[in-house]
Amino acid sequence: MRSLTLGLRTACATLLAMPLAEVLAAQSPPSPLPLNPAYDFSLPREERIKLAESAAPPEISRKATVYLLERGGYIKVRDGSNGFSCFVDRQTPWNSEPTCFDAEGSATTLPTRLFAEEERAKGKSEGEIKAEIDEGYKKGKFKAPSKPGVVYMLSDSTSLLVNDKIVKAPPHLMFYAPYATDKDIGSPPPGMNMPRVLRAGQPDAYIIVFPKAVEHTVH
Repeated sequence: MRSLTLGLRTACATLLAMPLAEVLAAQSPPSPLPLNPAYDFSLPREERIKLAESAAPPEISRKATVYLLERGGYIKVRDGSNGFSCFVDRQTPWNSEPTCFDAEGSATTLPTRLFAEEERAKGKSEGEIKAEIDEGYKKGKFKAPSKPGVVYMLSDSTSLLVNDKIVKAPPHLMFYAPYATDKDIGSPPPGMNMPRVLRAGQPDAYIIVFPKAVEHTVH
């Protein structure tokens, strides 16, 4: 138990030591990289569905549409009834990010995520994919959220690529803030419990908030 707690503290310290937007945006590193993807394609189908659902409270994820990541891209494995969409996002091929978009994000941002994995399966580079998505926003193929909304990322199984290492990220919430920057939220000081803008200035920018951590005694 002690080693697990210390490991989580180390990962959090790493996240705090770097600009939060840079960490969570997880810009693609030079290739090749001596790492294995954090997402485990070999897990049984039901376990991977549960991983996607772990992003949101069960009351939400049980009624959500679910997309499952396969080698060729995402496939829809369940139609939902509440407008939410749960899947395991990958801002880089080395990430594993259980995510649940609300109805607005499902209609706007989610298509870019589906597109990215389709292009990866075709062998496109991360730079090529980003350029195509940027161009898609400019030409109207993709649309920024048109109103406030929430993205649940409350899973304790989120893995991110940081400094050529895969680390665990703490549960958090994100809120759509198209084209926002840190200045729009008052340029708060660094800190795990401070809000930050992720993907600042871009159509799919978010305000990210980490729920305040509860202190536990290490045994």
